[in-house]
Amino acid sequence: MNIEQFRDYCLAKPETTEATPFDENTLVFKVVGKIFAITDMADIDFSVNLKCEPEKAIELREKYDEVQPGYHMNKKHWNTVSFDGSLSVKLLKEMIEDSYMLVLLSLKKADRERIKALLDEK
Repeated sequence: MNIEQFRDYCLAKPETTEATPFDENTLVFKVVGKIFAITDMADIDFSVNLKCEPEKAIELREKYDEVQPGYHMNKKHWNTVSFDGSLSVKLLKEMIEDSYMLVLLSLKKADRERIKALLDEK
């Protein structure tokens, strides 16, 4: 999965926005203002910070060399995932989906229900 495929996959999720709030190279994907994915567009080695349940984060790190504790993030809740082609697209999409859903579950009830209804329509 390259950066364009990653971007398209993220933006296909309901109420997802993209921005560069920190600098011109750091691309952030949010759902209702909360970050679920971050990447550095200038980095030659494409990797993405994704939110993850703490136990699963450790499990993924132990199983895959391409999954490391989140760079510049809370290492308990975030992983940095290398998109170098070693991991399957299916696994990458699962990790993106998990990150999105974790953030979705942290939203206010009204936002959460509205977005879940949009997901159910798909």
